[in-house]
Amino acid sequence: MSQLHTVNKSPLERIALESAIKHAVKGNAILMIEDGVYGAMQGTQKSGMVTDAMGDISFYVMGPDLKARGIDEARIIDGINIIDYNGFVTLVTEHDVTQSWL
Repeated sequence: MSQLHTVNKSPLERIALESAIKHAVKGNAILMIEDGVYGAMQGTQKSGMVTDAMGDISFYVMGPDLKARGIDEARIIDGINIIDYNGFVTLVTEHDVTQSWL
C-alpha cells in the first residue's frame, strides 16, 4: 500500500517532517506544502535528513508555496520534484492513503 505524507509545518519549528520520514517506508512519497517547503531547502540543519531518506522515499515540494515565500527554486535540494496544484492532485490519486503531519 503506497502512502503520501503531507507536511505543512516548518521543520525548523516542528518535528512533522522528521516524523513523516521516520514513518515512511520504501515507495512512499512526502510532499512539503505551505511552511513545510522550508524542509526542501539546501544547506539547512534538516537538509541532511531529507537527502539521506531520498533513496527509499520520493520527495515533492509545492512550487506555488515556494514562490509565496520568496524561495528560489535553485535553493531546493537536488532530487526533490517541484510540482503545481495539478501535480498535487496526481500524487493523491497515485497513492492509496494520504497522511497529513501537523
